[in-house]
Order: sequence, then C-alpha cells, then structure tokens
Amino acid sequence: MQTHNLKRKNPNYKSARVGRGGKRGKTSGRGTKGQNARAGRKKRPEMRDIIKKIPKMRGYRFNTVKQYSVWPVNLSVLEKAFSNGSRVTPSSLVKMGVIELYKGKNPKVKILGTGEIVKKLNVSGCAISGEAKAKIEKAGGTVKEGK
Repeated sequence: MQTHNLKRKNPNYKSARVGRGGKRGKTSGRGTKGQNARAGRKKRPEMRDIIKKIPKMRGYRFNTVKQYSVWPVNLSVLEKAFSNGSRVTPSSLVKMGVIELYKGKNPKVKILGTGEIVKKLNVSGCAISGEAKAKIEKAGGTVKEGK
C-alpha cells in the first residue's frame, strides 16, 4: 500500500448543490422570488440582530457572572490601622476603613508582606502571602488562613 492509495474511513459527504442543472427544474426547490431565492443569499440568525441593537457590552462574553477581585492589604497598613493584640478579619478591615464593602458584603482579602510589623496581630479569614505570614508570626501574632 502506498500513500496515494489511502482512503478515508468516512468520506467527506458534500451537501447537495441546488440549481446546477439537471433535475429539480425552474426554481430548484428555492421557492419563488425573494432573498432566499437569489444567489449569494445570506440570512443572519435572528438573535444576532437583537444582540447588535443592545448598546456597548454586547455579545456572549459580557453576560457571564463577574468575579470580584481580591483586595490586597499590606502589612504597613495593618501596622497603622490596628492596635497591639487586635483581631484582623475582613469585617474588621471594613470597620477600620482599610477596605470597602463589595455589593454589601465583605470582599476577599489578601495580606501581602510589604512593610514591617511590630504589633501582635491575630489574622483570620484572609488569604496571606508566605512573607507576610512569616513577619506576623515573628512579631508574635497568629495566622489562621481563610479563603
């Protein structure tokens, strides 16, 4: 067997081409007159015109549920905002004015290691970087990681 003798297992079936002589006569199954009877007819899906009329963020990508991002909070900010022995949670960060509510709920928070910390802080319910965790524990605080 050689490469020019190979055949596909399932051949490519071509759709019937309408209006090319032989059989079917006159209108070739296209009905009479109108856009659909003409050569080069292009009929758009009905939904496309509806979507195009909607302003700005139209299309399939923009109707998905939006995931809100994580609020980054540096250690230097925690050092200024909280007193020694305080408990740091997303709700306490909102109360202290460090972060804002997102759609009436506490947002996700990640504590980052920029800055120095001397105070003992008890962190819970926040995501935390490795460097920040090490600095907090070195200062005598505790870390209970959250989402």
